[in-house]
Amino acid sequence: MTEPADAKPAGPGAGPSSHLLIIEDDDAIARFLAASLTAAGYRTQLCASVEQANAAVSARRPDLIVLDLGLPDGDGKGFLKNLRATSDVPVIVLSARQAEAEKVICLDLG
Repeated sequence: MTEPADAKPAGPGAGPSSHLLIIEDDDAIARFLAASLTAAGYRTQLCASVEQANAAVSARRPDLIVLDLGLPDGDGKGFLKNLRATSDVPVIVLSARQAEAEKVICLDLG
């Protein structure tokens, strides 16, 4: 049985109106992601640094994190490692880095 095209995913925190945390220091990319996801019905919050991201996660657990690896005050991999010590929130890593080892490290971190 197939679901209608406008069907929403089941489960808590799934689908539009979920709270998405975008951690990206490139303003143009961050604004594009936020506008696209907001237009799709998601609530977004932008952070441009590891410090801002840590504060945001402490204040309110997001349903999903979109994470850039190259941040001005630290590496996104370090943020992800620290996040995994206390949270299992899903993370999508978005990065221009192309080294296969970087990708494997991020997958291993969760």
